[in-house]
Amino acid sequence: MKTPNPLLEDLKGVLPTIAANAFEAERARCVPAENIALLKGIGMHHALQPKKYGGMEISLPQFADCIALLAGSCASTAWAMSLLCTHSHQIAMFSSKLQEEIWGIDPDATASSSIAPFGRTEEVEGGVTFSGEMGWSSGCDHAEWAIMGFFRENTEGTRDYCFAVLPSSDYEIRDDWFAVGMRGSGSKTLIVKNAFVPEHRIQKARDMIEGKSAGFGLYPDSKIFFAPYRPYFASGFSTVSLGIAERMLDVFREKTRNRVRAYTGAAVGAATPALMRLAESTHQVAAARALLEKSWEEIAEYSERHEYPDRTTLTFWRTNQGYATKMCIQAVDRLMEAAGGGAWFETNELQRLFRDSHLTGAHAYTDYDVCAQILGRELMGLEPDPSMA
Repeated sequence: MKTPNPLLEDLKGVLPTIAANAFEAERARCVPAENIALLKGIGMHHALQPKKYGGMEISLPQFADCIALLAGSCASTAWAMSLLCTHSHQIAMFSSKLQEEIWGIDPDATASSSIAPFGRTEEVEGGVTFSGEMGWSSGCDHAEWAIMGFFRENTEGTRDYCFAVLPSSDYEIRDDWFAVGMRGSGSKTLIVKNAFVPEHRIQKARDMIEGKSAGFGLYPDSKIFFAPYRPYFASGFSTVSLGIAERMLDVFREKTRNRVRAYTGAAVGAATPALMRLAESTHQVAAARALLEKSWEEIAEYSERHEYPDRTTLTFWRTNQGYATKMCIQAVDRLMEAAGGGAWFETNELQRLFRDSHLTGAHAYTDYDVCAQILGRELMGLEPDPSMA
């Protein structure tokens, strides 16, 4: 029996408006301000924020159920909002000084990100100067801060993968998001030129995986912050894929039930191929949900008992998300193949679900060709390949 989820119930009340705005999101190539206002109105941006600053600290299974349902109304909104929320979980692992700087001033503040290590830095007294063209920053139009990735030289002569947190006043947003999938996510490029980032806004990625970050232990009574940042940060990608696939089942059924073939008048909804495709996709989506729910529950349980997972467990959490996404895309494709020519009109929801579904599998974290190699090496007892992090 699932734990009561008040946020999920509140979310249901705003979904009709968000669904009605989906076409506008695609036209504008960013999440409509009304959608963000509605979601903030129910406190969704506080889902994974520390209670100290007004956050809810809800469990990952509760949060994921919200994102999956939201994705069925507008996948672009769900993609961007999931990241705006999970970044709060990540920021809670930074120094208390940074958290005060962000939430002590504005408890409603959120952060977008561009965490691939493309930032260029120079060491200066008290921190670094940061420059770069940081792409794929979903939801950046609605964020007050951004988390950006870079490599930093260390005393051992190697480099550490690090994150820097910058206020929106330190970067410009280049309006270059012209994508076929997730058109409404506003995943634009952040342009940074010689911005000073003080030391308290910098954190090594590895320390956030191993429980050694500056913010580790700040919230000893929390059930969600004794966990690596990555399973939370990346949970939205596969969860959005699941929400799209679940919506695809419903829309295909609705549109196929009364559909007839143009030249013969045959009832498509009663034909064996449509029934078989719907049945197999239904089973496949159910299997994807079961696999993801197992991971969500495990992640939550580890965090609740303040136990860090071993490498094999982390590997399964990562790759389970990739495989679930693969199954969801396959389920969507199977139905789209049988949806007819009408499904390809821009006004038809099916084609938007099809396009958005494929982008969920294009992210580096959900690319199953990478995930399969990662899991295979772990199962065979081989050392991880750093090129597939």
